[in-house]
Amino acid sequence: MTQRTISPQAWGLLALLATLWGGSFLSIRIALDEIPPLTAVAHRVGWAAVVLWVYVIARGIPLPRGRQVWIAFAGMGLLNNALPFSLMTWGQLYIPTGLTSIFNATAAIFGVLVAAMLLSDERLTTRKAVGVSVGFAGVVIAIGADSLRHFDVTSLAQLAVLGGTLSYAFAGVWARKRLTGLPPQVAAAGMLTAATCIMVPMAWYFEGPIRLDLQPRTMLAVGYYALLATALAYLLYYRVLQLAGSGNLMLVTLMIAPIAIILGALVLDETLTHSAYAGFALLALGLVIIDGRAIDRLRRAR
Repeated sequence: MTQRTISPQAWGLLALLATLWGGSFLSIRIALDEIPPLTAVAHRVGWAAVVLWVYVIARGIPLPRGRQVWIAFAGMGLLNNALPFSLMTWGQLYIPTGLTSIFNATAAIFGVLVAAMLLSDERLTTRKAVGVSVGFAGVVIAIGADSLRHFDVTSLAQLAVLGGTLSYAFAGVWARKRLTGLPPQVAAAGMLTAATCIMVPMAWYFEGPIRLDLQPRTMLAVGYYALLATALAYLLYYRVLQLAGSGNLMLVTLMIAPIAIILGALVLDETLTHSAYAGFALLALGLVIIDGRAIDRLRRAR
């Protein structure tokens, strides 16, 4: 894992990225008041793909060629966009946006486990195993005792969101194996195009024709999560990766949830249980343990 000192510029971009993604949970929930979940996802991936291809062409970045690269895009579009976006968007119909964002942080926890199982160079060390265990304890606490005892639609929604984060973990492995050597902007545009080819027919079949005559509030919400929290966020993500390294990008996972929780409380009057906050605290601790730098600093300070 790359570990670098974060410059002021990288901190600013990291905060902007966390804000964009934190706000996406609120904007998606607002859009769901008028459009169903699969349609909401079709809008997200479709408009974001258009914007990213415009960017790629405008910058003169070479376009991908060959069947294998589009097979890679198809797998990535399914695992990183179509499946997780659909599961998490449906889940938001039944659980608060803030809680969705807390469960979203488990993507890094699942990422460690899936990488250890499928990638030979990603060994599950003792430190990572402890971090994963602490993180999963946080998930159990955030889900709550009632959901564990009485399975209902809320429990199913929580599992759907967790299923989405597990899909992100498999997407990370797929990218490592199938998307190396491609410009990241092209990879993002390609996978979103593949996701669009999946989501538009699915939304049309299950939910009817995709409407464009939406209320202004819904159009603003769709514009935000498609153009800013997806297209622009991908470009920011790769810029921060270049400036700060993959290790520091884990920080964005911890920054998203507080933003989403605050926005949900201010705009939607959402409240979370004490167990949700306690669960997030354990999740955050698990990610800190996995990252390892804080532990190394404590050892050096002795």
